[in-house]
Amino acid sequence: MKDMYGIVRRPIVTEKSSINKEESNKVTFEVDRRANKIEIKNAVQRLFNVTVTDVHVMNCTGKNKRVGRSMGKRSDWKKAVITLKTGDNIEFFEGV
Repeated sequence: MKDMYGIVRRPIVTEKSSINKEESNKVTFEVDRRANKIEIKNAVQRLFNVTVTDVHVMNCTGKNKRVGRSMGKRSDWKKAVITLKTGDNIEFFEGV
């Protein structure tokens, strides 16, 4: 995994992630399933010019869903919760 734009896919903006961002200076991203913690840390540091102190990664399994008469499955994905150094922040949708 060399492409930093391919590693970090999108920010996850939920109520829980917003509270984590305000209280603990943690941001949440959907990342590539093949990426490891070191690659995620380096990609976030280069993309947003911040200092990453810790990375927590979890594999999320896709839910089974009904599609008409048959059963379908959403794809599996990986989530990374990244702790930033005190004073650093990443602005996503501020003022929207």
